[in-house]
Amino acid sequence: MRRGIVGAMASERITLTVPGPDGDRDISLSSPNRVLWPELGITKHELAEYMIAVSEPLLRANGNRPVSLERFPDGIEGERFYSKNPPKGAPAFIETVTVSYNSGRRHPQIVLTEPGSLVWAVQMNTVVFHPWASLASDTDNPVELRIDLDPQPGTDFSDAVAVAPVLREVLAEAGLEAWVKTSGNRGLHVFCPIEPTHEFLDVRHAVIAAGRELERRLPEKVTMNWWKEERGERVFIDFNQANRDRTMAGAYSPRALPSATVSMPVTWEELDAADPAAFTVRNVPQLLADRGDAWADFSTRPGRIDTLLEWWARDVEAGLGELAFPPEFPKMPGEPPRVQPSRARHPEA
Repeated sequence: MRRGIVGAMASERITLTVPGPDGDRDISLSSPNRVLWPELGITKHELAEYMIAVSEPLLRANGNRPVSLERFPDGIEGERFYSKNPPKGAPAFIETVTVSYNSGRRHPQIVLTEPGSLVWAVQMNTVVFHPWASLASDTDNPVELRIDLDPQPGTDFSDAVAVAPVLREVLAEAGLEAWVKTSGNRGLHVFCPIEPTHEFLDVRHAVIAAGRELERRLPEKVTMNWWKEERGERVFIDFNQANRDRTMAGAYSPRALPSATVSMPVTWEELDAADPAAFTVRNVPQLLADRGDAWADFSTRPGRIDTLLEWWARDVEAGLGELAFPPEFPKMPGEPPRVQPSRARHPEA
């Protein structure tokens, strides 16, 4: 992948030459020396070069789908905000797709399709990329089942690592192939490629079914409790990340943390020895060059969620129904009260 720079590093604007589908694109980068990660001195220009270096696997995992951009105009220690709609003045090669939100609203959302779109996103001070689980060609039906293993206070990354192989077994019993990546922070993300045959609520129910089965097998290590006060020192299965318009940092996306870590795909064989702090903006390009993309074949064998939905129906029949939705969602059918248990009113004895 060829890249070039026009202009002096000391200037307030440089031009990066980035490969595109129809030849090279010259993309302007303002304030290239702006420091995004103060502890390490990583600049906007260095982040743009990272994006060029990892563009192939990053786009394979996160491209051609709606994405939200987490932007930091003054670096990771400053204010952050999210962009879903394409901003005014976006270049013509930045594609969009109209999506439906839980509120019933519909509007265009950014779609990343080529290396130049990643560099443009950096120009817009994007640090973290949050892709949807569905493709732009069919935004209502996910092509990924995603499970977020979130260590609670008193637990850490090693606890998530201990739980993940059992989750892999559960998913395999349901006919799904599981892939794993670091979150870039304390947790793990376990994804399964699936056929786009069911909408988000069904996939959420499939995630809940898998999580409940995992909780049965590891009750002292795993929890499905939505309320933090009930989770204890266990790994939380964040089932609400499976909802429409709920996202997590994409594969190879940097994180807005002082150490500039990256959400890094790893093989199951690598997981036990994996250190999330070892995957950073500065070393991931070389790691990719040395060992390749652990998720290169991710989408080649999609499964179906039929078995998990059978487990969901079985649990509903047994009295285990819907779980709480995030507070910004409309009240959903069968949902339990959105009241913190310690604040709930209890009938007098």
